[in-house]
Amino acid sequence: MNQVSKSKRSHMASFKDSLLLWLKENIGIIIALLVLCLFLSLNPVTKNSFLTLKNVFNVLRQISSNLFLACGMTMVIILGGIDLSVGSVIALSGCIAAGAVSRYQLPLPVAIIIGILVGLLIGMFNGLVISKTTIPAFIVTLATMNIAKGLAYVYTGGSPVRVVTKEWQFLGAGYIGIVPTPVIILIVVLIVTGLIMNRAKIGRYIYAVGGNAQAARFSGINVAKVKFFVHAYSGLMAGLAGVVLASRMYSGQPTAGEGAEMDAIAAVVVGGTSMSGGFGKIGGTIIGGLIIGVLNNGLNLLNVNSFWQYVVKGIVILLAVFIDYMKNRKGR
Repeated sequence: MNQVSKSKRSHMASFKDSLLLWLKENIGIIIALLVLCLFLSLNPVTKNSFLTLKNVFNVLRQISSNLFLACGMTMVIILGGIDLSVGSVIALSGCIAAGAVSRYQLPLPVAIIIGILVGLLIGMFNGLVISKTTIPAFIVTLATMNIAKGLAYVYTGGSPVRVVTKEWQFLGAGYIGIVPTPVIILIVVLIVTGLIMNRAKIGRYIYAVGGNAQAARFSGINVAKVKFFVHAYSGLMAGLAGVVLASRMYSGQPTAGEGAEMDAIAAVVVGGTSMSGGFGKIGGTIIGGLIIGVLNNGLNLLNVNSFWQYVVKGIVILLAVFIDYMKNRKGR
């Protein structure tokens, strides 16, 4: 009995230490998030609409798709790469999944799996080319971004693929109790991603390759395998985001996901992941995703012109990258 009690205390102490470390590492962005929420809560224009339960759930539903992408993007950026294809993969996956239901009358689970597999296959293609050649990830994913976008338009003819069944809408627009379904899915994805990065051997390999690929190769790590896995996982997350977003919009749209890669990169960078690779935490990405989501929501509630919203988000990304640069400079 004493051993069980000691084990429980040990686990509690370990959890407490991990929580304190997470707070210490992310204190800056946590304060930034709290200040942003406080401003929107006290602002005369938004104070009656921002902190309502409906708006909070709306923000969580909206950021779920971005955080799906950001989970994969965190791994990619830790490797020192980037994945520009995820926005177009959202469109293609969503359109194909919606078409599988509305055009071919396939069972809903089969359609969802097909949509997610589309993302996985594109991610695997990215990973294969990047791991087997010296072509930069930027160029490879730029190419697949255009390929996926073109295929989405070819498949749909430029028109939305509508699905109006309640079963289809449940995935992106439904609730489990009072919690939006995408938020439940997001929690599962975050747990899985956290376990991969912090507990699994492949997670340690990702950090090793991102820190110094040559040293990782000399230590016996299969660098090509790590790159392949990371880009495949990023594609998988994009496929999932595409299906959930298509469900939320009641249709697969060839224009869906435009600029989504920028929001995902912003969430990752604001969350403290270094663009030079080798450092980053999924916990920071979660806070970064919340900041981007609250910022988007706040700008909409303030009726800021959508053109200016791009400017604001660009400034946020630039500021985050500059802070990362100053940290690296100080480290050196």
